Amino acid sequence: MNAPLLQMKNITKFIYGTDGKPIKNSDVKILRSVNFELLAGEVHVLVGENGAGKSTLMKILGGLIPPDEGQIFLKGRAVEFHNARTARTNGIAFIHQELNLCSNLDIAHNIFLGREPTKHGFRDKETMYIKSKELLQSLSTDINPSTLVGRLSTAQQQIVEIAKALSYDSKIVIMDEPTASLTAREIAILFDLIRKMSSKGIGIIYISHRFEEFREIGDRLSVLRDGQYIGTLSMDEFKPDKVIQMMVGRTINEFFPSSHIPTDEVILRVIGLKLTSKTKPINIMVRKGEILGIGGLVGSGRTELAKSIFGIRDFEDGNVEYQGKNITRKKPYQLIDEGIAYLTEDRKQEGLISEMTIRENLTLSSLKKVSRVGLISPSREHETANRLTKELSIVARSIEQLVGTLSGGNQQRCVFGKWLNTDPKLLILDEPTRGIDINAKAEIHKIIDDIAASGVAVIMISSELPELIGMSDRIYIMRTGSVIAEVQKGPEMTQERIIEYICAGCP
Repeated sequence: MNAPLLQMKNITKFIYGTDGKPIKNSDVKILRSVNFELLAGEVHVLVGENGAGKSTLMKILGGLIPPDEGQIFLKGRAVEFHNARTARTNGIAFIHQELNLCSNLDIAHNIFLGREPTKHGFRDKETMYIKSKELLQSLSTDINPSTLVGRLSTAQQQIVEIAKALSYDSKIVIMDEPTASLTAREIAILFDLIRKMSSKGIGIIYISHRFEEFREIGDRLSVLRDGQYIGTLSMDEFKPDKVIQMMVGRTINEFFPSSHIPTDEVILRVIGLKLTSKTKPINIMVRKGEILGIGGLVGSGRTELAKSIFGIRDFEDGNVEYQGKNITRKKPYQLIDEGIAYLTEDRKQEGLISEMTIRENLTLSSLKKVSRVGLISPSREHETANRLTKELSIVARSIEQLVGTLSGGNQQRCVFGKWLNTDPKLLILDEPTRGIDINAKAEIHKIIDDIAASGVAVIMISSELPELIGMSDRIYIMRTGSVIAEVQKGPEMTQERIIEYICAGCP
């Protein structure tokens, strides 16, 4: 076996005191003697819940922060990175989840920003554009390097980041949650690029929470928990329940609780609803206390159906009945009063107001409940926000903390709290655990199960098949704007069967 491209040995990072010095005698450490290795041409998946130490370990590798103890070896040679520049000089590139590009500059200027080629002491734009085009072509894309980055899609911007990394002659590329904002088609393009890089001997460290991606793109998988290295698995050894237990010390069954019992009472019926003039009519129903799953690829019409039910989106034809009454084309504020709530897939843009406090966000959809004679009652608002914060275990300094400063899991709990305070009879959830770590997902699953157990009918859209199967009593599968199958809980509700329905007819 060839020597590893990268070895990180006994990497330790201490907690620092108010005097700016490390507290070395403390039992609490950010990283505790972590070991990690990467082979040339390998895609090594790095997983762990938020706070496990993944980001800190990668920041050390990327030269952003120094280790307090331990050593880094590149091809067996001990190295020290004093800053990001020295890490890049040694062939290490860090592609962050939040892409680090200038939208007002073109692709070529972004790739060579701060190190533009020169000729006779002047900037050589011609060479810069030629080199940029060669880099883009090496990634099998024909994007014009003179295109403004602000006009590119998220996937195209990611290609630019990869081209920028390759321009440094990188031997190691760190990718932090690279698929978080991508569609299924864009993810396929990204995976092709990753395979091209690994075929050239580039080692890739791939950080992700998405279990469905691990086997498809990874060669090995390493787990961190509470700042410690837990272990490494080959993809032949990969099993979701085994990885979950390594990550959080719990089994997979604890992540999909099922205390709710559906009744026979139908809460919602969708009758002959056509999303567009070209789609087939949709007929679905959901019962009291039931969790109804909606599956399908991105673009299959799942979100459009949810928004049509909630009155956000117009549709071509059909009716929506709620508790036996026709509510077709009612407005969202009317439906909220009727007892329907919709938790959007985009909590940052549509679910929360990040510049407002936890208190203000939690009561935003139920102002009538915290008001007296048309004016918000501070005492009622504080009482409500404190109660919801406690019930949903929202971790924050106080209810006056800005919601945008919370972790993803705590932000999602705030969205749930905002809608639960409206006392819904029907709760529509669109990707309720997107962008949060595995432990926070388990807590959200428990909230959803408790909601259904209280008698609320739940419609849950999810792209994660283990979640869809683990939580749902029934699943409708959508494709091209229509429902093409219904799967009942039981032997038929398997990933293989659902993928078969979802991808039937896919190219």
